[in-house]
Amino acid sequence: MAVELEAADGQCRLRAFSCELGLLSRPDGSAAFLQGDTSVLAGLYGPVEAKVSKELPDRAALEVLLRPKVGLPGVLERSREQLLRQTCEAVVLGVLHPRTAISLVLQVLSDAGSLLSCCLNAACMALLDAGLPLATLFCGVTCALQPDGTILLDPTARQEQEARAILTFAIASSERKVLMSTTKGSCSVEEMQQCLATAQQAASTIFQFYRNSVHRRYSKS
Repeated sequence: MAVELEAADGQCRLRAFSCELGLLSRPDGSAAFLQGDTSVLAGLYGPVEAKVSKELPDRAALEVLLRPKVGLPGVLERSREQLLRQTCEAVVLGVLHPRTAISLVLQVLSDAGSLLSCCLNAACMALLDAGLPLATLFCGVTCALQPDGTILLDPTARQEQEARAILTFAIASSERKVLMSTTKGSCSVEEMQQCLATAQQAASTIFQFYRNSVHRRYSKS
C-alpha cells in the first residue's frame, strides 16, 4: 500500500511505503517495513525472564540490536541503537513487566536513504505486532535540507549525499511530540523548526498508514 504527501512546493513527498506484519514465526512480533527502496526487518522478543546481571527491579530491560546488510555492526549502528532504544523506552510501558527483558532486533535489508526513520517505523510496527502495552505510537521521519534551503522529505541516498543537513525525528502519535531527534550537518534553529513542522505533518500520513496496515492484518485473520 503506497502513501504520498505533497506540499505546495512539490518537494514534501513521502516515497511509497509498504509493511508486512507477522512475517517471522520465532519472534513475539515482527514487521518488514519498506520506504521506497529502503527496507528493514524487525523482530521483537519478550518480555522474557531477564538475566540477573541485566534485570531492572522496577521495569523491563530493553535491548535494541541493529544489524547492517553486510558485515558487523560498527560505530554508526551502535549510535543508532541508542537512538532507537531511547525512543522505544519512551513509549513501552516497561513498568508492567519488571525484571524482564525485551529485545528488538533490526536487520537492514537495503539502504536507499532515510534508513533511521525506516528502522523507527519497523520498530513501532513490530511492537504493535507483539501486542506490547505502549503509551503512544511513534514514527520516524527524515528531512534533507538542500543547499538552497529546500526541505526534502524521506530523502533517497543520493539526496542525502547532496544535502547540507539531514534531520531525523521520532514523533509520537499523541500531540505529535518529539521523542528523539538527531542532526547531521549544519542548519539554523529556524530551519530545524521548519523541518520539524514538515515532519509532524508527514507523521499524520504515516500514522494513518499504520492504522490501515494493522486493520488489513487483523481483517485477514
